[in-house]
Amino acid sequence: MVFQGSSAAISHTGKVRSNNQDSGYAGSNLFVVADGMGGHAGGDVASSMAVTRLEELDHPFTSTSEAERALRDAVADAAAALIDTVAVRPELAGMGTTVSALLMVDDYAVIAHIGDSRIYLYRDGTLTQITTDHTFVQRLVDSGRITPEEARYHPRRSVLMRVLGDMDPNPELDTFIMPTQPGDRWLLCSDGLSGVVDDPHTAKALAAGLAPGRTADNLLKQTLDGGAPDNVTIVIVDIGGQHPMFSGTATVVGSASTPLGVEVPSTPAKPSRTGWLHPNRQAANEPTHFEPAAEFLEELIEEDRRRAKRRRIGWIAGLIVVLGLLAAAAFGAYQWTQTRYFVGADEDTVVIYRGIQQNIGPLSLSEPYEDTGIPLDDLPEFARATVESTITAASLDDARRIVTTISETAGGGG
Repeated sequence: MVFQGSSAAISHTGKVRSNNQDSGYAGSNLFVVADGMGGHAGGDVASSMAVTRLEELDHPFTSTSEAERALRDAVADAAAALIDTVAVRPELAGMGTTVSALLMVDDYAVIAHIGDSRIYLYRDGTLTQITTDHTFVQRLVDSGRITPEEARYHPRRSVLMRVLGDMDPNPELDTFIMPTQPGDRWLLCSDGLSGVVDDPHTAKALAAGLAPGRTADNLLKQTLDGGAPDNVTIVIVDIGGQHPMFSGTATVVGSASTPLGVEVPSTPAKPSRTGWLHPNRQAANEPTHFEPAAEFLEELIEEDRRRAKRRRIGWIAGLIVVLGLLAAAAFGAYQWTQTRYFVGADEDTVVIYRGIQQNIGPLSLSEPYEDTGIPLDDLPEFARATVESTITAASLDDARRIVTTISETAGGGG
């Protein structure tokens, strides 16, 4: 049965990259996002070839199992095509692409996924990430070494552990089947979106109920407002709903939207001169995704352990510094209190105290400095009450002047 619903696909170079290595496809039954990698031309070629091969699956299937097999075979064919292409053009060695594909079969979504592009489902007001990133930081999250929030800013967040590339003819692909229902909104996107716009803002855009095209434009605007350091590709699929049904014309975006996107250049593209005025431009266009070997994974894990250890040492050192500053401030404050004086009373005489008339818990901030020997019983009632409630002095000499005044009243107690 032909899919009943509406969809949209858009792709943008972003604000930093000089070319678009993403590809996207929204057809009658098939929806795909591919994020290419591997240099100026390699990523274009890899994502274009993957989408071009998967386009052949955009037709009704009689069963979900048949569709799942077809997705697996198509991705394997794309891997073989990448390997053959590199054999002809060795300068493209190391190219690869992520693939996140959604194939609708009746009331089911058949999903194929490899890499760090994502598929989300927005249903009944809740956004759920359906696919799992095949990245180094996701392994750290899964093992409990870091939190999902830490993963967003981890220096190795772009390291891919699984990818459709030119080295493995049998890529490890995740495939599964999920029931879908009217009102569902599916979002397929490259990490150019998910790495900039967080899930709450994505959910808010999907919840607005706008048509798929306007919703995709809204998400793209948020990405551009956030700096868009990478290519951005968004495919939105609505199941049923209030918006016009799919027209029957497929939408192809990104590098796959032009025949040039799948042509292999005869000579490697020369890097553009960035000059000293733009030191970050060239670095921004360097490949940010890799497929490390197994031993490299262990090296990365060990490096992350070292980072975590350095971070702990940094926190401890920072805590020691803060505690030291607090201790120094407390000592300085205490020293200041010892330059202050007041007149008070002990059990039976007038006493000059050094410090201030306050305590911090069990710690007293004053101590007797000089017992005047003036009995409290010799003072008039008012003078005695004043002394017992303490009299602040500006200095030691001032305290002694206060005592002299008090002694002149002695003998009038009653």
